[in-house]
Formats: sequence, structure tokens, C-alpha cells
Amino acid sequence: MSMEQAGGRRGEESGQVDVRERILETASDLFYRRGVRAVGVDVVVEAAGVAKTSLYRYFRTKDDLIAAFLQREDKDFWACWDRVAARHAQDGEAELEAHLAWIGERVGRPNYRGCPQLNVAAEFPEEDHPARVVARSHKQELRRRLRDIAVRLRVDRPDDLAAQLSVVINGAFVSSQVLADDDATSILLQMTRALIAAARNDHPRSARP
Repeated sequence: MSMEQAGGRRGEESGQVDVRERILETASDLFYRRGVRAVGVDVVVEAAGVAKTSLYRYFRTKDDLIAAFLQREDKDFWACWDRVAARHAQDGEAELEAHLAWIGERVGRPNYRGCPQLNVAAEFPEEDHPARVVARSHKQELRRRLRDIAVRLRVDRPDDLAAQLSVVINGAFVSSQVLADDDATSILLQMTRALIAAARNDHPRSARP
């Protein structure tokens, strides 16, 4: 292959990536702001400025596009999580509070419309829907990571604490409309500290004979 042919191939591949990313970015913005069911493929195509055939070249169905939207959000969320975790590798409690701080900040943003995974799961009750599969995997991963932190906190029942923390965090995600801008972080921290204190003081009473 000549240098000219190689350059042409790279340019073509780059163009394909750009088109796919433009479609996905446009769809992600529309899905998040308006809801997935409210946004049709024609709306995405018009907003992205591409032909419908281009959309279907990269996403066979609207369901595939929805799943890609959630995978994109999933990647962004865990990238934030990993950056914070790396700064607190030796202190589980400090790591947890740092996570709650950036999650609380996110929930308090004026343009926040809730957790994308929870939003989409609410729109698609079918357990095997591609988007619901991605959403369920995301929430399972959240609980797994919270359990890892709970183990580092040396509580007696890390599974229970992880489940409680998961409910608290997901509760914040769906409560953004009723919280003041600066409420989320302080509420998350207060509830989490109370749960940790209770977990550390929770010693099962020995059974009476």
C-alpha cells in the first residue's frame, strides 16, 4: 500500500469515527434532556446533520443507540470514580467521602436530570432490553465497589453497608429536583457517616439459651 493510499485509509477511518461520535454525542444529549422514548431516530439524524443511512451504519437499531448512550455515560462515571479512588488508595473512609463529594456536586448541577441508567431503566421495563442490561450492570458495579470500600472500613457486615450506601446514592440521583443546589453533598455525607457508625456498633447479640 502506498503512502497516499495509507493516508487516505486513515482519513476515511477518522471520518467514520467522527460521524459515529457526532451521532452518539447528539443522541446522548437529546436522550438525557428529553427522555429516550420521546426522541425518535429522525430527530437524532436531523440534529446531528447526517443521513439516516449513516446512523444505521453504526447503530443497527435505536435500541443499540440507546445502549451505546448508556455505555458512554457508564465510561464517564467510572473514569471520575477511578480518578478519585487513585488519590485515596490507603484510606477507605476518605475515598468514600471524596466520591460522595463529586457525586453530590454532580447532582447539584442546574442541568442535572438524574442518573441516565435509572432514567432509562424506568422507561424500559423489559429485563432483557439492551439498555436495561447496561443499566443493571452499572448498578451492580456500583454496589461491588461500595462493598470493596466497606471491607476496607472493617465493618462486620460489608454487604449490608454496601447495599445501604447504594440506596443512599441512588436516592440522591432521583431526588435532585427537590434538593437545593448545595444540599446533596452534605446530606450524602451525613447519612453515610451515620450508616458507618451504626455498622461499626452493630454487634449481633448472642442468642439466649
